Amino acid sequence: MLTVKNLSAGYGAILALHEINLEVNQGQIVSIIGANGAGKTTLLNTISGLVRPRQGSILFMGEELPRQPHLVVKRGIVQVPEGRRVFAGLTVRENLLMGGYLRNSQEIARNMEHIYTLFPVLKERAHQYAGTLSGGEQQMLAVGRGLMSNPKVMLFDEPSLGLAPLVVNTIFSIIKRICEEGVTVLLVEQNARKALALCDYAYVLENGRITMAGRGEELLADPRIRKAYLGEQAECKVKGSATAASELNPARG
Repeated sequence: MLTVKNLSAGYGAILALHEINLEVNQGQIVSIIGANGAGKTTLLNTISGLVRPRQGSILFMGEELPRQPHLVVKRGIVQVPEGRRVFAGLTVRENLLMGGYLRNSQEIARNMEHIYTLFPVLKERAHQYAGTLSGGEQQMLAVGRGLMSNPKVMLFDEPSLGLAPLVVNTIFSIIKRICEEGVTVLLVEQNARKALALCDYAYVLENGRITMAGRGEELLADPRIRKAYLGEQAECKVKGSATAASELNPARG
């Protein structure tokens, strides 16, 4: 459904992406994991038309994707940005309407009702300013705003960032439900454990290059991934230190 071929992109003289190749098949959740500065957001922004590629191509349904963001949205690809980026001075309903600007009144009404079903809290706060919502509610609003355009593919950029664990669980459940309802998902996420557990396929991005790829469950079990992104080695050291301290000082044990 979405194919990235030999894509390189960056800012000024600096390349952030180097010959990226990846595929997202219809109905899949595909995750991209990597450290800060790996190029994950740049990749999504390039697909969305916000960053112009230096070389390579991005194909959507077999055709070259336009370079203008509004045309990308019109084709059916929507990005839910890092940090939510809601319009703080507009109400919840007005934010949702902004997401549906390419749709007719009937589609807007139908999509709005669906989003209120998906996120009942947004219906309760429809006339409340978005800037007064909690972080989790703002994330729900950002997702709802994206859904207002009837996307075929949704790009999620760090949807768990800054959220409490319970809220993170809710957001990931919603992403899974969105996919089950027919929207293909490309997910950029630093919470590697959750991203790999959720996805069908995943890529590891390091210093602007794809270094590993495979099914989510395969990468989740890979010792290199567990060491680099799940912190297992660090956990073992902490546990070992605690055990040693207990043995040296029985009173503390």
